[in-house]
Amino acid sequence: MATMSHPTGVDQIGETAGIVWRILAEQGPLSLAKLVKESDLHRDLVMQAIGWLAREDKVTIEEEARAKVVYLR
Repeated sequence: MATMSHPTGVDQIGETAGIVWRILAEQGPLSLAKLVKESDLHRDLVMQAIGWLAREDKVTIEEEARAKVVYLR
């Protein structure tokens, strides 16, 4: 009998990075708060995914007015 496994650790961060990338591709630049809300995932996991994407040079994060905004490169 096969059991479904849930991604953990690095796998989960990588999957979340894919979700974040798709949201940004569909909706354009978003503040960190809106990105967390749109993803419906835990804030810490979204932040780790953004770090992953930033490390891969896929996103930039800019300070605007009162929020940090994430852009696809």
